[in-house]
Amino acid sequence: MANEPNQQATSGRANPNANQGFLKTFAKSAVTSLFGSPFNAVCTLAFIWLLTQFVPSLISWGYTHAVFAADPQACQDARGVGACWGLIRAKYSVILWGRYPFEQQWRAQLTTVLLLLLIFRSSILSATTGLRKSLALEWLVVLIVIYVLMSGHLGPLEFLRSSVFNPMLGKPFTVVSTDLWGGLPLTILLSFICIVLAAPIALFLALARVSEMPLFNVLSKTYIEVVRGVPLISVLFMASYMFPLLLPSGYSPDVLIRVILGITLFAAAYLAEIVRAGIQTVPKSQREAAVSIGLGYWHTQYLIVLPQAIKVVIPGIMNSFISIFKDTSLITIVSLYELTGSLTLAMSGDALWLPYKLEGYLFITFVYFVFCFAMSRYSLWIERRLKRA
Repeated sequence: MANEPNQQATSGRANPNANQGFLKTFAKSAVTSLFGSPFNAVCTLAFIWLLTQFVPSLISWGYTHAVFAADPQACQDARGVGACWGLIRAKYSVILWGRYPFEQQWRAQLTTVLLLLLIFRSSILSATTGLRKSLALEWLVVLIVIYVLMSGHLGPLEFLRSSVFNPMLGKPFTVVSTDLWGGLPLTILLSFICIVLAAPIALFLALARVSEMPLFNVLSKTYIEVVRGVPLISVLFMASYMFPLLLPSGYSPDVLIRVILGITLFAAAYLAEIVRAGIQTVPKSQREAAVSIGLGYWHTQYLIVLPQAIKVVIPGIMNSFISIFKDTSLITIVSLYELTGSLTLAMSGDALWLPYKLEGYLFITFVYFVFCFAMSRYSLWIERRLKRA
């Protein structure tokens, strides 16, 4: 009994031998991986040489000799020696918010914050407690608020503009047309809406593709193959310029709606093939078992097939979502200036900052990387939760 406290105290302390064992194992594994064969050793040494050659120069250019003040003359003096990050400070309002009126940019900023907060909240809740009706109601309310903020349209509450909004804000709450929307809010909003709309379309296309009914199978297959056979830029061009020609004279949907339609239908075709691959991994015996206990087709798909299929192809689905987010950069061809287009807009109008567009593109690359990396980490988190479940 007297030895019990000593044993407990010993067990409560970290075992130095265990730490040393871990370090030895890690070091041995690293040496084996990096120098386990002549080829690996050559590659490792070559990589180390490249790091020693380029990393110091990159640090010197990007930080040590860089100019952070919005001073074109200082940037000119440091040209070729240091980066001109002052460009971001001077042009951030155009890069991030596009052509949105400067005095109204607080609306675009508030829209971005609302979108990011609600996407984060929805992602966590859908993975932990599942989708709820209250969450759908939240999205409906927030999307209405976002539309009012970005467009300035008040609908039946138009009488409140002059009597409430303008006095409360101390400035006019003006109407902003969609062709002036741009920058980060447009990129996030467009990506989210297209993902939400493309997902259910892709599910139905995938189910039709594996259906035993020839009509649905052929129609789905034809649609998927045709859409996958053309580049997205062609789809956007047709949706923006040719689609209105097929409509009655004098009627043309807003360009933003046409772009959303084009990206959604394009993304749905690719996403459908990913879902179809997951459906084919579900054994046929499980469908037969569902039929034997009296489940209908839709109950079988909803309760048995799709949960297993989507679980298998989560990496592919997230990869498709990331592609949608990056593909929004193509909408510049229809005169909508999202994040990348806003950078071009900011640079083309000012000859003083035009030589430093490399720094601008690096900033845009960093923004895209942050969002894409967050999406990929969320996908890995979902996979780990499903494995534990």
